[in-house]
Amino acid sequence: MTDAWVALEPGADPGARLGVLRRAYDTFASAGRIERPVRSVVAESWRRSAQARVSPEGRARVELGEDELATYREGHPLARAMPLVRELMGAYAHDGKHLLAVCDAHGRMLWVEGHARSRERAGRMNFVPGARWAEASVGTNAPGTALALDRPVQVFAAEHFLRPVHPWTCAAAPLHDPHTGRLLGAVDITGGDSLAHPHSLAFVQAVARAAESHLALLAPPPAPDAGRALLYALGRDEALLVAGGSTVRLSRRHSEILVLLARHPEGLSGDELLCELYEDESVTPVTLRAELSRLRRLLGPGLLCSRPYRLTVPVDADFTMVARRLGSGAVAAAMGAYPGPLLPASQAPAVVRVRRRLEGELRAALVARADPGLLSDWVYSPWGEGDLEAWQALAGAAPAGQRPSLRARVAALDAELRAAPAPTAGRSPTDRPPAERPPVERPPAGPTPARRAPAGPTPATALQRRPL
Repeated sequence: MTDAWVALEPGADPGARLGVLRRAYDTFASAGRIERPVRSVVAESWRRSAQARVSPEGRARVELGEDELATYREGHPLARAMPLVRELMGAYAHDGKHLLAVCDAHGRMLWVEGHARSRERAGRMNFVPGARWAEASVGTNAPGTALALDRPVQVFAAEHFLRPVHPWTCAAAPLHDPHTGRLLGAVDITGGDSLAHPHSLAFVQAVARAAESHLALLAPPPAPDAGRALLYALGRDEALLVAGGSTVRLSRRHSEILVLLARHPEGLSGDELLCELYEDESVTPVTLRAELSRLRRLLGPGLLCSRPYRLTVPVDADFTMVARRLGSGAVAAAMGAYPGPLLPASQAPAVVRVRRRLEGELRAALVARADPGLLSDWVYSPWGEGDLEAWQALAGAAPAGQRPSLRARVAALDAELRAAPAPTAGRSPTDRPPAERPPVERPPAGPTPARRAPAGPTPATALQRRPL
């Protein structure tokens, strides 16, 4: 097979492949062993699903009722793209007895439309509006895995992690804000074996691109007030700066510099920037000056000045907006504006402090708020999936019918934490240092990090013993 993201190569027999996949799935579920012809993208997703303690016999949970769902999706950015999505996919889905679906960035289905009998069948496994189909919640599936990997993917039959989903095949592609690149959700086509063809994956990719172009036409690029700039640094390692009518993608080091200068409009001296940016004291002022010189050329004349180093225009940063919303008590709005930690891969001391403080304040507000929907968004995110305290809060706040499975998940996570070695002092669980740099011990700033589960696969032999 030439494309690992496509379930079947042209001309392959779906029936023959299905039998082999079912045997491979049973082997993984019973012994934790991956066998051919399981694709690497599926194998890695199975391992993540097992680590998240997803039960193969489980099903998606409906988290948004009709009234809440209607309000939520009316205000969602993808609502403006739905007429185009229906125009491109509606007839194809209906005629082929397929379903078209669009979910948000947390994997919650916002729209599920198409052939009536297919909708009825899908409803039995809760593939319905308001249900969460994130990979960490229900395991390998096209929309959830497309969100987890941020790229289009096709999932065929027994490649799904949940056994009740094995009769289905789906292909999905992520949808992004056309101006900031922020992940908004995914578009999906779901149906029978006839979708196990490269054309279906290409089709949803084309629909996703068309929807993003449509959103770009409907909403012009974000224009800051005259004499202001916008900085997007949450959930991404390379920040975006919108200033003077243009958008600039910054390198990782330039992103760190812009974050620090945005937080210090009064400016920073060269020595202060060195201390804030570099762990290694052997880095010289000459190195920093060279970085700043390159940044000045990139930004254009007049935006960055020196003595002290500062930006000549005020900067509205996404991380400061989240902090302001938290400060005003708007927890849901803060969570909605939080696509992930601040420059997740950065180990610049000052960036690490800001990242930990913002994450700690947000998670503390979510735990105190005890809203099941907001807590679910947190624990099913890559940065919150091992947050024991947040899982405990969700288990206490969820509807009664969901509590047993959530409590089982809390117990399993707590046991893993107790058995794991103590974490390195001062390291935040969301920090992801580059592989070539060793962790640096430093006292934590802000709220104490939550206890989290260690990385590493969960033995697949335990799948049958763990609910959820």
